[in-house]
Amino acid sequence: MKTLFVFFIAVCTMQAQEIDYNTDKGVAAEGYDVVAYFNNQALKGNKTYTTQHDGVRYLFSTKENLNTFIKNPKNYIPQFGGYCAYAIAVKSKKVGINPEAFKIKDHKLYLFYNAWGTNTLQLWNEENPDLLLEKAKTNWEKIKYK
Repeated sequence: MKTLFVFFIAVCTMQAQEIDYNTDKGVAAEGYDVVAYFNNQALKGNKTYTTQHDGVRYLFSTKENLNTFIKNPKNYIPQFGGYCAYAIAVKSKKVGINPEAFKIKDHKLYLFYNAWGTNTLQLWNEENPDLLLEKAKTNWEKIKYK
């Protein structure tokens, strides 16, 4: 009976944890259209075209992009909660992004910080991107919950 109780508490605790998404401006990707990134465009979203997924609000530049997202949101959600992929990899820290600094790799969206003379997308590309990605995945598993 004690084992069952411990298992029940562990399951309830795991379900209560929520992934920490970067919504510094009240929306994902600072209001940029996450579907447009897959067309190699960093476009600001429009409040007319909005939806929510997993408690996060997303804006889109067109109705078509909104509908594309609604059909399969997991294909378009930024990796690492929308935080800077480089900072997750190197420092295991959640750092804001510049929504115009992005990379699509293996049909996944990665966002980066780019301000005050530090372009982490450039650093990501100059260093070992494959190794950084593996580090980021490992670090994210440790820090992804609120």
